This record gives sequence, structure tokens and C-alpha cells, in this order.
Amino acid sequence: MAYDVVVIGSGPGGYVCAIKAAQLGLKVAVVEKRATYGGTCLNVGCIPSKALLHASEMFAEVGHGVSALGVEVDKPKLNLAKMMEHKDTTVAANVNGVAFLFKKNKIDGIRGTGRIVSAGKVSVATENGGSQELETKAIVIATGSDVAGIPGVKVNFDEKVIISSDGAIALDKVPERLVVVGGGVIGLELGSVWSRLGAKVTVVEYLDAILGGMDGEVAKQFGRMLGKQGFDIRLGAKVTGVEKTGKGASVTFEPVKGGEAQSVEADVVLIATGRRPYTDGLGLAEAGVELDERGRVNTDGHFRTNVPGIYAIGDVIAGPMLAHKAEDEGVAVAEILAGQAGHVNYDVIPSVVYTSPEIASVGKTEDDLKKAGIEYKVGKFPFTANGRARAMLHTDGFVKILADKTTDKVLGVHIVGFGAGEMIHEAAVLMEFGGSAEDLARTCHAHPTMSEAVKEAALATFFKPIHI
Repeated sequence: MAYDVVVIGSGPGGYVCAIKAAQLGLKVAVVEKRATYGGTCLNVGCIPSKALLHASEMFAEVGHGVSALGVEVDKPKLNLAKMMEHKDTTVAANVNGVAFLFKKNKIDGIRGTGRIVSAGKVSVATENGGSQELETKAIVIATGSDVAGIPGVKVNFDEKVIISSDGAIALDKVPERLVVVGGGVIGLELGSVWSRLGAKVTVVEYLDAILGGMDGEVAKQFGRMLGKQGFDIRLGAKVTGVEKTGKGASVTFEPVKGGEAQSVEADVVLIATGRRPYTDGLGLAEAGVELDERGRVNTDGHFRTNVPGIYAIGDVIAGPMLAHKAEDEGVAVAEILAGQAGHVNYDVIPSVVYTSPEIASVGKTEDDLKKAGIEYKVGKFPFTANGRARAMLHTDGFVKILADKTTDKVLGVHIVGFGAGEMIHEAAVLMEFGGSAEDLARTCHAHPTMSEAVKEAALATFFKPIHI
């Protein structure tokens, strides 16, 4: 059968691209090697991890937080199997939802591993050993990413003792000692889950700060918060070995700036050193599709590869490996294929760390602006001075707004605090329309809300906040 578009991969980028293309009147097929749609995000990434983050946060809140509110309960008892059941139910609802949307939009879902034969032709190897060839006007590569591992270190994942993020959402008991290799988003989120449930968590990070790429002040203050939660964070540490032992595993590391090697023992080691573009078996070399030095598919400003008729989006191309970035790219390329003008504004893509408290940011950091030589103003406001935060006992953190010194245009917003992932979007909308700090400060905010801290930080950017 001939199609207008064949999408390889049904993660957030792929399935959104397919749905949008179908809505625009194109004949669409999606090739997916998993048994269920949704890719890493829905099956073993964003969705299941957030289910466990929420459940573990509720467990910790009942155990340590509600007594101060006058709610007295016995010490909570963990039913890990029930918590995992909640996670699995959440995943099933989401992946089944994608299948429903495919059916609703008359999208052909084809199970199997896709390989590009040439522009206009995709071969699908099916589970039963057969194959199917699809002809299409356009191919969209949306194969996402895979676990990166540790450069120069052989790691034997068994997903029981030495685990990736896949194993970290499926442990059958709480480890007494968990070592997380990597202090990025994935490591800190999953480390938070098991820390709340009772594990002693040690984080070993190569850089001198956690959350590399985030605002430096936010990362430093959040590191202190994690320390208060019981995290042992080792910075500037290069991991040189991860080995199973009789009782678990051992992680060996040495200071990046020189010094003696050290080791730490664990019941479970989580390797969370990032992800790599997944292009295995796609036939890109044979089809003549060019990759960059990091193994990503090279594309132009319209998501086109060097081979006419072949496009790529999401984790497999340059840019932040975020589901919502992939979704926006999926919409844009579908619009382009339908003859419209699809576009993604990469300057306004929010990023959220779903720890407790949450961290959210959009736009430039102070380091970014300094490197670019842009003069800027800073406005900050702490949640300790916010009435709603006090009422809920969620006063950790602050809002920071960066604005152009001359024009007052907001260039970046960074929040660490309860509900930061929801609050960041008013900043994103403001920045999408080129708004100023004064525009935000003069926008009426409901009282009492956590979002008033955003307004106060905007006030602090161009004049003075009211409540400090």
C-alpha cells in the first residue's frame, strides 16, 4: 500500500506527527517495534517514572509532613507491589490511548522493525520472521534514544543489580543502598523515588555540579536540598568501573582533578548518564542519510535530511531530548508535509525536573547570557515570602527571572519550588510573545497562589517586589 507519510517510531514525536498528518488529510502509517505504542516515554520513561514519583511523594508526605498540618496517622506501610500496579495501570491507559487515537484518525499501525531501503521505501521485519514493504512519499525518522552507558567503561546490565532507567521503575524491593551514576534529570528523579521509599542514595557525578546545563544557582541550592533529604552527592568524580559483587555491586571512581581512587558499595547501581540517539538497524548508511559527530541525524531548519523525502525529529536529531520538543517537531514536520509552514521556537522550550521540590526553566541561563555578552537584569523572589507556600508548608525554593537590561524583554525564567512544572508555562507564553518583565509584573495574579512568586520576581526585575 502507498502512503503519504510513513513514520518510524511511535513515541511522543512519532505518534503526534502521525496524528497531525492524518488530521491534515494525509494517508499515514506508523512502524513500531514494541508491542505497545508510545515509545520510551509512555512505556518505560516519562509516564511510569512520574507515576512512581507522585506515589513515593505521597508516601513521604504521609510519613513526614502531614503531622505539622494537624493530621495524625500511624507510620505508613509501603506496598511496593500496589505502587507498581498503579504505575502499570497508568502506562496501560496512556498507550491504549495512543492506539485509540490511531484508530480514530485512520492511521495504519504496523508492528515490526523498520528499515529504510531508500527514499520512498521502508521495509518492515515482522515478529513472525516475515517482511513487508511500504511505499511512501515521505519518511519521518522518530526512533528516539537509548541508554548511553558510561564512556570507556564496560557495563553489564542485568536490570536487577546493575540497572538502567528501565530497571529502576521495576524493582521488586527497595534497595538499602542505591548508587546512581549520573547527577542529571533521570538519575535525580529515580534516585528520589527510592530515597523516599527508604534507600540510602549516593550520586556520583562527573561534573562539578548536578543538573548540568541548568541555571547554576538553582543547581547549587537544589543540591543542598537533596543533602537535607539524605542524598550523598559526590561531584567531580569519574567512574572507572562498575562490577557485581557477592552482595550487590561496587562502583569505583576517581577525582576528575586528580587524587586517589575510591569505591562505594551498593545493593543496586543505577546507570543514568544520559541517552544516545537510536539509529541501530535503520539502514541510514545504506540509504545515504548523514549523521553528525554525536550519531544524530543531520537535518536542516525544516527537519529534512540530506536525502530528499526523508525527515527526522525528536531525540534522534540535535536539541534537548524532551518529549514535548519532539511533539512540537512532529506537528511542524506534519504541517510542512501538508504544504503548510511548520515551525518550532527552540528558545522557548521549558524543561522540568520532577523531584521534590520541582525545578523548571525556560530560556537562557545566566551563564548563557554572560557567554553571549548580553547585559541583563535579575529579579528573584523566595517562596518563604509567599502566603500560599507558607500555608502548604512548601516554602523551599525561589523564582528567578532574567530580562534584557535595555529592553526588559524576558530572556529566561528559572523556578525551584513546589509545582514549578506548572508555573513555568506563564513564562513560556510571555516569552513566546516577546513580553517584558513589566508585562508580567503588571498582570493580575490570583491570591493566594504560588504563582504570585512569579509576579513578584518580575517586579524585582525592573523595580521592587512588594512582599520582601
